[in-house]
Amino acid sequence: MSQPVPSQASSEPIIATRGLQREYRIGERTVQVLRGVDLLVMPERLVALKGRSGSGKTTLLNCIGGLDRPTEGSVRVLGRDLSELGEDQLALWRRHELGFIFQSFGLLPTLSAYENVELMLRLIAVPVEERRKRTLECLELVGLTKWMQHRPHEMSGGQQQRVGIARALANHPRLLLADEPTGELDSKTSHEILKLFRDIMEIEHITVLMSSHDPLVDKFVDEVVLLNDGKISTPIRV
Repeated sequence: MSQPVPSQASSEPIIATRGLQREYRIGERTVQVLRGVDLLVMPERLVALKGRSGSGKTTLLNCIGGLDRPTEGSVRVLGRDLSELGEDQLALWRRHELGFIFQSFGLLPTLSAYENVELMLRLIAVPVEERRKRTLECLELVGLTKWMQHRPHEMSGGQQQRVGIARALANHPRLLLADEPTGELDSKTSHEILKLFRDIMEIEHITVLMSSHDPLVDKFVDEVVLLNDGKISTPIRV
């Protein structure tokens, strides 16, 4: 299992979309969600994708993560053209290269914090001792070592989101995709989680793209990308 190493300067983007379009058929009606998105995200950047509800943020994240296929245009992530990968190849690629974080936490309720994180390593057949070491590393990184035997219902929303972050980090991903990660948290907890994202990016040498409505996000990210009616407005560097 590869380990994170300090990166060297690179001009190769982690994410590159060109002319990305996604439309859906609803009965006899066609709904165009993405309307030609050109997006570049460089290595070891913390980037926020912002826009009102229905602007296409989640759809864009899903296309970048290989969970959805664009109607037109290209998606290149971590050097791979996703159109060249079949569904099984995409699943393997996601397990080894990406981490996903969800607004609703997405934890398995019957598993402890430790088991929720370890499960991701079981899926990629990491040996037992290495699995245990990495699970403990991730829980320590998010400050939950003392809570590792607790189940989700025994933890606060902020703690559950920390478990979700630890789980997303378990496979040493090069890219984290987070969909409204502070959407169900109060402002104090949101501040703590966003600071954690910043710290993790620097410690693990990864790239983070998150969608968010949270105004606090602007204080922690390197760049804000505005999505309006399926199109990107001028990015804001902060």
